[in-house]
Amino acid sequence: MAGHGVHVIVIGNEKGGSGKSTTAFHLAIQLLYEGYKVATIDVDSRQQTLTHYVRNRREWAHNRGLKVPHTTHFHLPVSRGDSLKANHRIEFDLFRQAVGEVEHDADFLIIDTPGFDTNLTRLAHSLADTLVTPVNDSLIDLNVMAQMDPVTGEPREMSHYARLVQRARSERLAVDGRTFDWVLVRNRISMLSSRNMRQVQTMLERIALRLGCRVADGIAERVIFRSLFASGLTVFDPLDEDMLGGLPSASHLSARHEYRNLVEALHLLRSARSQARLALATTLSPQAAAEQRFVHMLNSEI
Repeated sequence: MAGHGVHVIVIGNEKGGSGKSTTAFHLAIQLLYEGYKVATIDVDSRQQTLTHYVRNRREWAHNRGLKVPHTTHFHLPVSRGDSLKANHRIEFDLFRQAVGEVEHDADFLIIDTPGFDTNLTRLAHSLADTLVTPVNDSLIDLNVMAQMDPVTGEPREMSHYARLVQRARSERLAVDGRTFDWVLVRNRISMLSSRNMRQVQTMLERIALRLGCRVADGIAERVIFRSLFASGLTVFDPLDEDMLGGLPSASHLSARHEYRNLVEALHLLRSARSQARLALATTLSPQAAAEQRFVHMLNSEI
C-alpha cells in the first residue's frame, strides 16, 4: 500500500495509559495542517478515547463557530455473537468497508488500537506501513515489550505484544513482499534527567535491536494534553484566545515542538498520490493490496 495508496499508521501497545490515543490524534491533526487528507479508525471498543477526542473537537468547533480541520473518522465495535468465526467475519467486513471508503482518497489512515489483544488489533497491525508504539518512560513499562535480565540488562524473553507484531510482519511479507517500519516512542518523559531515564533509554535501544525496530524521542509528561482533551484541540491548533480560551503556555509550545520532531523521526512516506494532491493534480492510482492482507489475516485466524 505504501508508495501508491493511503499510508497506514497503526498506534499499538498492549498497555493502557501509554498515550496511544493522544499520539494518534496529534499525528492526525498535524498531518491535516500540513495539507494532507487524513482518516482515523478507532478499534478500541472499550475506551473509545480517540472517538471521544474526535467528538469533543467537532462539538467545540461547532459551538464556537470555529473552523478547524477534522479527520474522516470511524469507530469499529467488537462483535459479541456466540460464534467466534462469525464475529471475526463481521469485524473483518466492517474493517474492510471502513478502509475501502478512504483508501483511494486519504493520504494517511491512522488506526488507534486497544491495550489488549483482539481480532481487530491483529487486523490493524497486518495493514500497517508504519507502526508506532508509545512506551512510558519507566522500567516497569518496558515489560510490555520484553522481560529483561536483571543482571545483564539484556532482553531475555519477548512479550506477547512483540510476538504479535512479529507475526504481523511475517504475514505482511508473505502477502505482498513488504514489511513495515516499527518505531518505539518514548512517552511521558520526565523533565529532569535521571539515572532511571538513562537506564530506560539503554534498555529500550537493546530491545529495539533485538526486535528489528528503532527508537524515537517522544513526548514529555505535560498537563497541557489533559487540558486539551475536553475541547478536542491539539498543540497544533492556532495559538489564540478564541481557540484556546486563554493564552498559550510554554508547555504548549514545547509540546508542539516535540510532536513535530516525532513526525520527522517517523520518516513518513509522502506517497506519489499525496504529493500530487498537494500540487493540485488529479490522477490517482488504484490500490488492491489491502484486500489481500485482510483475506490472508482472516484465513489465518479461522
